[in-house]
Amino acid sequence: MTYRAPLSDYEFLLNHVIGYDQIAATEKFSDASSDVVSAILTEAGKLCEEVLAPLQRPGDLHPAHLENGVLRTSPGYAEGWKAIAEGGWVGMSGDPEYGGMGLPMTVTTAVNEMMSAACLSLQLAPLMTQGQIEALEHHASDELKALYLPKMMAGEWSGTMNLTEPQAGSDVGALTSKAEPNGDGTYAISGQKIYISWGDNDFTENVCHLVLARLPDGVPGTKGISLFLVPKYIPDENGNPGVANDLKVVSLEHKMGLHGSPTCVMQYDGAKGWLVGPEHGGMAAMFTMMNNARLGVGGEGVGVAEGAYQHALAYALERKQGKTPSGTIIDHADVRRMLMDMRADVFAARSILLANAAAIDMTQATGDADWAARAALLTPIGKAFGTQTGMRVAETGVQVHGGMGFIEETGAAQYYRDVRVTAIYEGTNGIQAMDLVARKMMDGGEAASNLLDEIEEQAEKARAALPDLAGPVWEATESLRETTEWLVSQTDMNTRFAGATAYLAAFARVLGGHYHLSAALADPEGPRAKLARYYISALLPEYSGLLAQAQKGAEDLYALSVDELAS
Repeated sequence: MTYRAPLSDYEFLLNHVIGYDQIAATEKFSDASSDVVSAILTEAGKLCEEVLAPLQRPGDLHPAHLENGVLRTSPGYAEGWKAIAEGGWVGMSGDPEYGGMGLPMTVTTAVNEMMSAACLSLQLAPLMTQGQIEALEHHASDELKALYLPKMMAGEWSGTMNLTEPQAGSDVGALTSKAEPNGDGTYAISGQKIYISWGDNDFTENVCHLVLARLPDGVPGTKGISLFLVPKYIPDENGNPGVANDLKVVSLEHKMGLHGSPTCVMQYDGAKGWLVGPEHGGMAAMFTMMNNARLGVGGEGVGVAEGAYQHALAYALERKQGKTPSGTIIDHADVRRMLMDMRADVFAARSILLANAAAIDMTQATGDADWAARAALLTPIGKAFGTQTGMRVAETGVQVHGGMGFIEETGAAQYYRDVRVTAIYEGTNGIQAMDLVARKMMDGGEAASNLLDEIEEQAEKARAALPDLAGPVWEATESLRETTEWLVSQTDMNTRFAGATAYLAAFARVLGGHYHLSAALADPEGPRAKLARYYISALLPEYSGLLAQAQKGAEDLYALSVDELAS
């Protein structure tokens, strides 16, 4: 499938919307100037266009499979991984002490999004490894860091995360995997894990698993869980892959999409592992990886949305139907509506993700608690809205193709099949919404209020230049503020949870309006102002109904009994 890296959009957003200049102005990221970032994105764009995009369709048609117990990846994936590894793209934000580039997460987020648009199934492999790198950087011993991080950042070894078990999905505390001390500082890990993305491959020397398990004295629930690093091959005295560990891939899941990405059932039978972080501190360590992955998964959604949009636009420009000025369906009003919806939402979702990454970078660079709160607040919004946008845009892409969208040969359906899981893994979007209205509001709504203050301040400044855009954004923000205050006042969590998904969607809509307004201010006579005008007039108004739903409470959800639901 063809793909064009939207480099001008990234550069415009970085320089005119999310304020990348303040990141480059910090001591930590002073080497990552706008010019340097532009060169990096250009090279990443070439990789995605020339190497990864051609692998999108073959991975779908020729899935990863087990051959006599050995995992075989899709055609071309080994070469694709090699190109990613040799370009240094696995360790983009990794610590330079261990071979990483030390780039801002904002840059990594943009590159990962491009990879997702080009070939989501393969992009999952470096994304998982990046998450493990961050977890090890924060929680592993110096010995483990020195051994594993250089190999992982170089792409010689890859990483996974092992949380879910057949009886323990979102309720991680129900896991039964065990860890028994071996008496030499290592542990014997036993249990079965499911839904392990890239649990094995045939192109890296070693696959390193981060596995949640319970020590003999671990209490029930999440407080008794520890985290262990369990490699496929146990490193020898020289740090090279040695004997095979006692673990294996039992089977691969047969999935709706992401066929090129092997989703493994993993079995551990006394496999040797090393503790990461303190005993019984596994969830805190794993959340480091999960939060990294949630930002990345939101980017996967936006990336697929970009790919689906480009695919649909190309079809609309070529498909002849009816009497139109161009002779193609691009001139039909409803096709234009769909394409405008797609492009406007991609811009909004991409803006939220980059702003989220920017807050993470500023937190790392300054240690400022306000930036940390901003990053935490935006994470569930970015993950949920990014993936919802991916699904919505991919579905619309099928519709733009008409009957041909339902025909697999066009490739339109693959975008939807591939992206659908992003709303489920790394914490379902429902859990993201619950996190937003519960944990992220434990500050009494202070972080949300500070962000809304900034949005209203910008809207006030924009009234003179763009009154037709600034007014609706200000009004939407004030309505969101009122609902936020109502939400914080609710002590019954089920009342909050009942409207959580609607509240998150409304928050995302308002943020989208804010970033579109920023774009219009920077490009008042150009295409971005025209796109902003469409978003603010056609899509932003959804916030009103969403906020009304957010305040409905839980009573109507439980109006029908379980028996009545089943009748």
